[in-house]
Amino acid sequence: MTDAEWREFVLAGTRTGKVGLTRADGAPHVTPIWFLLDGDDLVFTTGKTSLKGRILERDPRVCLCVDEQEPPYSFVVIHGVASLSEDLDELRRWATALGARYMGQDRAEEFGARNGVPGEYLVRVRIAKVIAQRDIAI
Repeated sequence: MTDAEWREFVLAGTRTGKVGLTRADGAPHVTPIWFLLDGDDLVFTTGKTSLKGRILERDPRVCLCVDEQEPPYSFVVIHGVASLSEDLDELRRWATALGARYMGQDRAEEFGARNGVPGEYLVRVRIAKVIAQRDIAI
């Protein structure tokens, strides 16, 4: 896929991402997330005391997979390094935008108010590498 094609693919509808992180003992940790793109950054939120938050404080490396689970199957894998922010204005803005994407515009403010609060991180992943394949079962 081209740059424009993979970006369109990952932002289509309400596809979640499966984020892969590395625990302190080296074991993998994978969990679904809501996310958006901001230029060359991938953006999501997480609790500071959540497993994701604690892992990212220690090891900011991130791998995210977004896939289409119907034939002919396509996927995008994004690698990058995360930075964590507690800026409440930015956190609230992105939590609201995430709420709009995944729950609809009519509930965006509700999710922004719920997730854009102290005790949450805004996670900004600088995209370093993208692997994107379309229609792999053709």
